[in-house]
Amino acid sequence: MLSLPIALNRELEDNGAGLRTSPLVTIVSCAFMLVGRDIYHGSDAEARIMYGIITGMGFIGGGAIFKNEDEDEDEDEDEDEAKGTAAGLWNTAAIKILVAYSRYEIAIILSIVGFLILQFSKPFKPKS
Repeated sequence: MLSLPIALNRELEDNGAGLRTSPLVTIVSCAFMLVGRDIYHGSDAEARIMYGIITGMGFIGGGAIFKNEDEDEDEDEDEDEAKGTAAGLWNTAAIKILVAYSRYEIAIILSIVGFLILQFSKPFKPKS
């Protein structure tokens, strides 16, 4: 539920990872961390799972940037639009890692702030 405001913004702005991708990223990130917590009980293997999620989100976000840049060449779009997709995906993964560790207060803050940034920062971007 915490990733839905970000996913909805991405969907309505037509900026890639929207209502399908963002919730899936959050559910899977949470599942990996919950399984890691239950199996490894605080060992360094648990931290490696988190590092894997963080690295994987960077990789997926980078792919989203390249995909959006290729699509936007014909439309003359600002390439910062694609960066919002990568940052949004990273944010949703962080939200679910926090939920897996019962750090709801930080997850809620990330959800609200992420949505507000994505929703209201567009007018402040320079036009190219």
